[in-house]
Formats: sequence, C-alpha cells, structure tokens
Amino acid sequence: MVRVLQVIPSVSMVHGGPSRAIRAMESALARRGVEVETVTTDDEGTGRRNGIPDGGAIEENGVLRRYFRKRTEFYKVAPGMARWLSRNIQNYDLVHIHALFSFSSTMAASAARRQGVPYIVRPLGVLNRYGIENRRPGLKRLSLRYIEGPILREAAAIHFTAWAEREEVSHLGIAMRRAAVIPLGVVEVDPNVPPLGSNGEAVSPARERRLLFLSRLDPIKNIEGLLSAFRQVLDRMPEARLSIAGSGQEGYVAALQAQAKSLGIQDRVDWLGYVEGAAKQAVMRAADLFVLPSFSENFGIAAVEALAAGLPCVLGQGVAIAEDVAAAQAGVAVAPKADAIAEGILAVMAGRERWHAMALNAMQLARERYSVGAMSRALAALYEEILTDGGQLAGDLCSDARGRGTDV
Repeated sequence: MVRVLQVIPSVSMVHGGPSRAIRAMESALARRGVEVETVTTDDEGTGRRNGIPDGGAIEENGVLRRYFRKRTEFYKVAPGMARWLSRNIQNYDLVHIHALFSFSSTMAASAARRQGVPYIVRPLGVLNRYGIENRRPGLKRLSLRYIEGPILREAAAIHFTAWAEREEVSHLGIAMRRAAVIPLGVVEVDPNVPPLGSNGEAVSPARERRLLFLSRLDPIKNIEGLLSAFRQVLDRMPEARLSIAGSGQEGYVAALQAQAKSLGIQDRVDWLGYVEGAAKQAVMRAADLFVLPSFSENFGIAAVEALAAGLPCVLGQGVAIAEDVAAAQAGVAVAPKADAIAEGILAVMAGRERWHAMALNAMQLARERYSVGAMSRALAALYEEILTDGGQLAGDLCSDARGRGTDV
C-alpha cells in the first residue's frame, strides 16, 4: 500500500475551496486503497485556532490528521510541524504539498529533498500573474527566486487543476520535471443513476430570476464589478434578484453593501453570509444562474458545484475552468468588466430553451470531468508513475480529456 503524506497550511472551512478540495482528496484516495495522512496547522481563521493538541494524530474524514500550533498568521509558521516533518517524512513513500509561499510547504519540501522522498506541489493558483503582481509582488518575486523556484524545479510533479493554470505559469520560466493537469473532484457520481434533468424536464427560470454568487468575499472575486453589472441587468430584467453568499473581512463587506446602496440596488440584493451543507444546497436550488466574475481562480470549486446542481454559469475569464464551461455550452466566459458581465448574464437568461440546454450541459460537464472518482483515479496513477520511475520522468500528464498531453 502506498503511504502518502498530504501537507497543507490549513484545512479550516473559512478558507473555502482549498479546504473542501483536500477533504475530498483525502477520503477519495483512502477509498482507493492509498494510505493517507495529513499534516496541517491548527488555524481556524485569522486570530483563531481549533484547539486540537499540538501534533497528536487524530482520525478525521477517514484519514489520520496532525495539527500543529501556528505561531504567526503570516505564512502560518508552526515550528512543531518543522520538527515533526524532519523526524518522520522518511516514513512516507510520497509527499503531496498543497500551496506555496507558506511555512508548511517550504518545510515539507526541504525535509523531503534532504531525505530523498519524492514530492508533488499543488500551487493553488498562487503562481498566476494576478497573484504574483497584486499580492506582495516584491516579496513574492524574491521568494520565487530563492525558495519556491528550487522547490518547483526539484518536485517530482507539479499538480495543476486546470489547463489554464498550467499555461499561465509558463510566464515564470521555471523548468518542471512533470506537469500533471488533474481537475479537482467535486461531484460524487453513481454511474447507475442518470443525471438530473436527463429526461428533458429541467425547471425553467422562475418569474423572479435569481442570480447567485457563492464564494469568499474578497477583492479578487470582483464583486464590485458584479454589483455594477447587476445594476445594468435590472434595467433590462427588473425581475432579477442577486444573492451573495459568503463571508469576508467586515470592513470589505460593509464597503460592498455601501456600493449596492449607492447603485440603488440594495432592495434587490440579498446578503446571505457564509452557507454550508443543507443551507448551501437550498441556495443553489433556489437559483437560476451562477455568477463568479473573478479576476483569477486556479480552479473554481463553487462553480463546479453549481454546474452539478444544473446552474448555467457566467464566469470571469480569469477563472481557470471558464474556457471549458464555455466550450461545453454550460455557460459563458466574460471579461471581468461590468458591461461584459451584464451582457453574459442577459445572454444566458434570454430564453427558456437556451437556459434549459445550458442547465443540462452543466450537469453533464460536472459528472464527466469533475467527479471525485476521476480525480482519485488520476492521482493514484500519478503517484504510481512517480514511484515507479523514481520521480525522474519529464513530461505532461493530463486527465481532463482535452487532447493535450497523455491521459492518466
């Protein structure tokens, strides 16, 4: 049995997509027979910890996890984790590192290199142009030269979750032994159950057209552009209503609400806060269209969940899966500008037949490309390839069926 150590700065759900992804990855790999353990910090959001004892192994989500006390918010420095990795990393066949520009990533890669354990890096989108140029650009470029660059060059593979993410990283000019494009698994698929709506009876948009944004409330998500676009949508579709689900910094949320008021749309915008579980499913069932106009997203888990629920999507061109969604006619990709976002929304909602077809295409795309089973199968194959060739093989591996690279 292959023993794989997953390393990630935090698994707290306050961080949204990355935490949901690691949970799906852990359980899916464990079901496939991979022995998975996860090392992380006790982070529970800014200024908060989960209270789990430092370094003790506990069973969660069907795998063993170890939480180490974070000493700083910046980079989530956890000295106990560094000591544990140095003493124990040789007990694993492979290390899968999630994130860069993080203490946990740097310590795991360093320990793995010293002890000859192959490792994979999943960058979580931090290598794209937006991330490099808009968030501590000077520090990141310096760190890339001396820390992240060597980590990436020595990795057995870089795990990208979309071809757009893979292609955008080329601007850094970093040599990679292997680039593996493996989409995240979001949808649980039973092959014996047909997709919802496959009988042609998908529900058409109701008289009150409900648009849904569901993600972290952060400037990278371009919510300001969405609010301005919604003002234009209301001029041509006065029955529209916008639900904004997600949490963010108090001051930033207040600024967004002030913008909605200044645009005169406050009575047509619902601020739902953070939703999860049954509440999230209810919000998606009530919606007719999902909108995520982000400047940059290395994947877009919330968008895939929306596709699986039968919601056509309007996605910013910076969302890594936007091209695939548009190609599948499950939605549209738009420039992250108010006019373009508004036109995209109106185009999808223009008629019952177009909306109906996109809803069916959305569910089919989610089932075929973003299933948990497909992800775990591709990851297990990647692990086996690396362990078979000692991490030396160069090339591209791809599991997203776009005809580029070699299918896993």
